[in-house]
Amino acid sequence: MSLETYFRSLSYAMIAAATLALLLAGGLHVVLAILFYAAMVVAWKLEGTRWQLSERTGLVIVLLSIPLFILDWYYQKSTGEPEGRLGVNALAHLIIFLAVVKLLQVKKNRDWVFLYLISFFSILLAAGLSLSPVFLASLTLYLLFGLSTIIAFEIQKSKQSVAPSETRLLVAPDSRIFKNSSRRSKRNVEASRLPWVAVVLLVLIFVLALPLFLIAPRTGASMLSRSGGGLTNLIGFSETVSLGEIGSLKKDNAVVMHIRLDEQRLGQDLRWRGVALDEFNGRAWKKSSVARGAAEKKNDKGLIPVSTTEALDRLTTQTVFLEAIETPVIFAASRPVAIRSDFPSLWVDGEGSVQRRRVGLGRVMYNALSDMTRPDMSVLRSDDQLDPAAFERYKQLPARLDPRIEARTNAIVVNAQARNRYDIAKAIESQLQIDYGYSLEMKATGSDPLADFLFNVKAGHCEYFSTAMAVMLRTRGIPARVVNGFLPGEYNDAAGAYTVRQSDAHSWVEVYFPESRAWVTFDPTPLAGRTEPVSQGLTAQLGKYAEAFELFWFQYVVGYDQQEQRSLAASLNSQLFSFRHSLTRTVSGISNSVAANGRVLILAGATVVGVFLLFFIGDRVRRFGWRRGLTIGSAAASAEQSSVVFFEKLMVLLARRGMQRDSHLTPLEFAGSLDFHAALKITRAYNRVRFGGQKLSPAELREIEQTLNELEGATQQ
Repeated sequence: MSLETYFRSLSYAMIAAATLALLLAGGLHVVLAILFYAAMVVAWKLEGTRWQLSERTGLVIVLLSIPLFILDWYYQKSTGEPEGRLGVNALAHLIIFLAVVKLLQVKKNRDWVFLYLISFFSILLAAGLSLSPVFLASLTLYLLFGLSTIIAFEIQKSKQSVAPSETRLLVAPDSRIFKNSSRRSKRNVEASRLPWVAVVLLVLIFVLALPLFLIAPRTGASMLSRSGGGLTNLIGFSETVSLGEIGSLKKDNAVVMHIRLDEQRLGQDLRWRGVALDEFNGRAWKKSSVARGAAEKKNDKGLIPVSTTEALDRLTTQTVFLEAIETPVIFAASRPVAIRSDFPSLWVDGEGSVQRRRVGLGRVMYNALSDMTRPDMSVLRSDDQLDPAAFERYKQLPARLDPRIEARTNAIVVNAQARNRYDIAKAIESQLQIDYGYSLEMKATGSDPLADFLFNVKAGHCEYFSTAMAVMLRTRGIPARVVNGFLPGEYNDAAGAYTVRQSDAHSWVEVYFPESRAWVTFDPTPLAGRTEPVSQGLTAQLGKYAEAFELFWFQYVVGYDQQEQRSLAASLNSQLFSFRHSLTRTVSGISNSVAANGRVLILAGATVVGVFLLFFIGDRVRRFGWRRGLTIGSAAASAEQSSVVFFEKLMVLLARRGMQRDSHLTPLEFAGSLDFHAALKITRAYNRVRFGGQKLSPAELREIEQTLNELEGATQQ
């Protein structure tokens, strides 16, 4: 491939890679991208033909693009383009339009530079639209083509500025350049090494940029907002939730968040708590006026306290990667104590639910510290204290409650012989799990869906079970509330994190125990409604690895901030300390071993060195003979001296045979006049070393020495 073709190919590839990045980032429609690539093919075919646009025509069309851009902007605005993306589509269209015009016209160096700038703006726009690790792949591809293109462009410019006569070299006819010309003529290697140079430069860029990325100061932001792609149908986490909403949410497998636990203790019942609701009107749960009152918690050096704990060793740390969802709820394991993030503040309502200010859709990353310890069962069973007066709202019942519900509750309690609130709660929980079936279908209807569920349908999803238990407990005067959140989700061992989907949405009950001042979780939903699906097979495993890489990208690239810098520094410091400790122990062990077995080790070392020297000397003697093999110095350094010695020895041997060189003959003329091929070969080697500045290879030296030995033997006979 000639340099011209190589340069043009890479320029087109660079522009195509930038457009691909914009397409994958969602800044360009697929149809428009296909049309652009078709235009690139046409432009390639028209290169160097009379059908290319002239520079003047191209300039006129470029100037017309400005009013077209303004019209496109207003058109996108009139079609209801989201505020966060206002102008993005119009800008992408402008970039593509300008690139097509420049590709189709006659191009000089400044036009290529213009195209390179357009491709760079495409990459910048793609970077502003994408948080996906796919952008890394497209960026790497663009950088590879970009480096190759810039190198080829500079060489091409230099080549154009030098006259052809100045590039010719005077080379001797017997030079090795001409000897190898037949092999090189089979292929054009003008640009063969440039791709490798670009690859090496790309690797160096990443190697040099990585430390700067890791140590550069960060202002940090937990909110990483990008337009589009958010979950706008995440229902069930507002201040009012109707029966059945969670069931419709569970039919969607869209990912809501990924959660990684720093350390999971045995026996922990994982659930990701969202909102708690305390008032039920017979058809929906909502927050009472007291529960809606929220206290603002300010950020104190990256930590936002939301509750208290008796001991720090009871805390479980979770790293939450929340997708772009249309809810301000902060999800965490039950009873969050603190949130570590860059949020300026959070709001904690009367039910202990944590929320941030409602902002635009964007991915969020934060650390939650939760006290998941549960009071001992014996303590809960012995709890006979009275409830605080303020907790009467947790005993509220609908104005028109079906009397059969209270009767059913009393029957369950009597049959279980339950005499304390813990045993009563366990009896109701167990009976609901046994007597009722799990179904995502909304079969319970009518003016009283709860009674329809308990006495007619006898099947439903988690909302009906949690509502039934909370209402039954309230008929017994026990404070209870419903909590909406998520089950743990599927564990991804490749990422070391739980993948939580909308289908993991769940509802359960919290019961208050006054002596412990604790809300204890109970889940009356049958096992069928709490079992997590397990993905199997090659496709599922590859999906897990892709998910793990995306999580790594989001945490350590997109969301890399001061908090992550401190965490990385602490981790590296710990590993360095462990390495130094291990190295010290190893060196100490070696020192002690040497001290105890010094003579043995010295003898063994001397033996190894002696064997190595004998092998080395034997190999040299085998290759060069006794005289040269035992001579210190490289064969390359003595090549010229050996060649002169060989030539003098040749002259002596030829003189013994009566063949004397006349003074007017050169060595090569003398050897050529003899009917002796070996003499001619040795003389040519002599000329190469003496007058050509070349060196003989060890193989050539051995061959010459063998020829002289054979000639000497024949002369003596």
